[in-house]
Amino acid sequence: MSKFLSAAASSVVALALATSASAQTAPAAAAPAAPAITHGPALPGVCIFSSQRAVAQSQVGKAVAARLNTISQQVTAELGAERTALENEGKALDAKKASTAQDALEQQAAALQVKANAWQRKGQLRQRELEATEQKALSRVYQEMDTPIKQVYQAQKCSLLLDRESVMLANPAMDITDGVVAALDGRIKTLTFDRERLDQAVPGAAPLQPTNK
Repeated sequence: MSKFLSAAASSVVALALATSASAQTAPAAAAPAAPAITHGPALPGVCIFSSQRAVAQSQVGKAVAARLNTISQQVTAELGAERTALENEGKALDAKKASTAQDALEQQAAALQVKANAWQRKGQLRQRELEATEQKALSRVYQEMDTPIKQVYQAQKCSLLLDRESVMLANPAMDITDGVVAALDGRIKTLTFDRERLDQAVPGAAPLQPTNK
């Protein structure tokens, strides 16, 4: 079950954020309507489940996506401010070319390059931290989802549960995703977490905290 739950986890929040971003842009031309599909009868005991849709539609999944978006914006602001400072320092150095000795200019340029290299490494570190933060938060969501899946599986008398992302077409009557979302919403509504700090990992750090309010 845990292997089933971990499928496509890394793309869930990105999908949710992309959907949110696209909703704020001007509407594009309407796509052609998809042809209607007539399904055969639902197969008794065969159920399908979409882990991606469950996370994207659940209250905790939406909360995680919003929190990750906030953390990402904080990182962007941090790195952007430092980049602006470096650019201003570079412009100031360039303006002193005519009035500063060559040796002094080279020393200052070398010092500025050291700062720029450090900024680039910091950006790479922040990217890894964002990825680690997303992975940890989603891992907790999938852990919380394990029990609701089993509950709905038994309630619907399923004998076989298929991953919706691996099934091209299926009768919607066999989809238990909505039931899992409802059960998950009743179990947990949000998570409280901050950005992972890979440069100063602290043993015994506080775990992600669920909130049901």
